[in-house]
Amino acid sequence: MIHRNLLSYRGARYLWWSLGLIVAACVLYVTQGDSQPPNGGTWQGYVLGTVGALLIVWLTMLGVRKRRYSSTTGTVQGWTSAHVYLGSTLIVIATLHSGIQVGWNLHTLAYVLMCVVILSGFFGLYTYMSYPQLISKNREGGARAELFAELFELDRNARSVASRCAPDVAIAVDSSIERTTLGGGIYSQLFSRDGSYFVRGEGKPVRNTDQQQVIDFVGTRLPRAAKGAEAANLQQLIVLLCRRQAVLRRIRRDIRLYGWLKIWLYFHVPVTIALLIALVLHIIVTFFYW
Repeated sequence: MIHRNLLSYRGARYLWWSLGLIVAACVLYVTQGDSQPPNGGTWQGYVLGTVGALLIVWLTMLGVRKRRYSSTTGTVQGWTSAHVYLGSTLIVIATLHSGIQVGWNLHTLAYVLMCVVILSGFFGLYTYMSYPQLISKNREGGARAELFAELFELDRNARSVASRCAPDVAIAVDSSIERTTLGGGIYSQLFSRDGSYFVRGEGKPVRNTDQQQVIDFVGTRLPRAAKGAEAANLQQLIVLLCRRQAVLRRIRRDIRLYGWLKIWLYFHVPVTIALLIALVLHIIVTFFYW
């Protein structure tokens, strides 16, 4: 609910603030004289640059506010809503401040870093607006620990049933459980890469992507099985392995969604720090050559 209400916080108050700021910035821009092209060196340009710099510094304070639980300076939800709307206005303010003049220099670097920060912020907003609901739906309202508890119970039951089957089936099922991979590196988490294996009777490792290969392996034994206990055990084992496959898919999806929900911060925060450094250097160089 908190994530869905960010944009509509108190009647989208900060949207109107942002629109007013954009109108004021445009008015300042068009009032520049005809003696020289609009640029950051006019008094209007300096005003726009000062407003943009102050906005950048203020926007970085959201991280500090989120960690001050006893603070009374507004709610985190309000700060985040303002962060989204006012941060978006920076694209207009900084563009007008530069007079749309770019080049291979420090000033353009600061502008590019700002745009990258804003774009990564848009991606973060998208994930926080949509992914929590997807995660909750995938977990069916429970926690990830409950998915793992179900997986461990299926592992125990599958091993028990496999032990009553032929030795090659028992080896394949036991090895598929032991060699199931979850999580892993960043790429594996974000794209649900599955490096699972299982061992067949002759001891040869076989890729077991999405557990499908071991299910097929057990399935091929079913037509050969005589009627009675052996066939019943194989059928029960296939049902357990299919349920296990479904649970593993949900766990991998949960890891993937949670990873995308968090990974953007590992890009957004360092680039924001780089932006602050470039902004300070931009200001120093500007006043040095003033």
